[in-house]
Amino acid sequence: MGVDVRLAARLVVRLVARPVSRKVCQLLCHPPTPRRSGPVRPPRQDGIVLLILLAVVGLGAATLLISALGNNNLQAARERRTLLALTRANDALLGFATVYGRLPRPALSALDGSENPAPCGDSDSACTGFLPWVTLGIEGADSWGKLLRYSVTPVFTRAPVQSLSAVAGKTVRTRLPGGAFSYLAGQDICTLSSPCAPFVVYSSGKNNFGTSVAGAAQANVARGNVDEAANNAASVHFISRVASAERALPGGEFDDLVAWVALPMLYKRMRAAHNLP
Repeated sequence: MGVDVRLAARLVVRLVARPVSRKVCQLLCHPPTPRRSGPVRPPRQDGIVLLILLAVVGLGAATLLISALGNNNLQAARERRTLLALTRANDALLGFATVYGRLPRPALSALDGSENPAPCGDSDSACTGFLPWVTLGIEGADSWGKLLRYSVTPVFTRAPVQSLSAVAGKTVRTRLPGGAFSYLAGQDICTLSSPCAPFVVYSSGKNNFGTSVAGAAQANVARGNVDEAANNAASVHFISRVASAERALPGGEFDDLVAWVALPMLYKRMRAAHNLP
């Protein structure tokens, strides 16, 4: 059977002129990329590692901050409790004076909170020691477990107190920003017309000096804390100022807490109880 050459030519022309399908074009124009024969590497994770590292560092900083705040809050709470103990001591001393017509002498010792029965005479040193907590019926320690200290003008430990001749002799000073002293109670010379404080009660604070309720003396481990050292040795002149751990400040680091009562307040309470001539 013969082939019509002209018919065959027309068929070829039609096939060539027809548009190529999209799928065929994709195969011809964009052949698939050959697959690699090696292992497939996972995407890089540097960003995730950095985020985890930042989270760990942030958690550590937050822990330190919370710990510091917790310590500061604990310290502040103990200071408040100690100030409350000093206030109660002042009230108890005033109450004692209204009943007995005089102020008590210091305690017998660190282990015996009863009032020392021996007279102080005229010695401020003999009238300086520990608060007689048993006689007063109160707690005798601060919130750090140290006994409260007490110093009283000797003449006020003898009944009846002679208000027309008794001179209150305790002074309390603070430091001005430049380091100079300024009086909070009393002045350079205590007189009948310009009296100082009749007594002082104080806590040695958390650090340095003081005596524990077990009778153990706490050593001074600081340097340059001359104001704390002055209070520890004082029997007449005491220092009260804002607590600070800065050694470079005038007077050095300081955390003592000092309280006193003005003489007019003592006399007012005693007169109300008819125990003051």
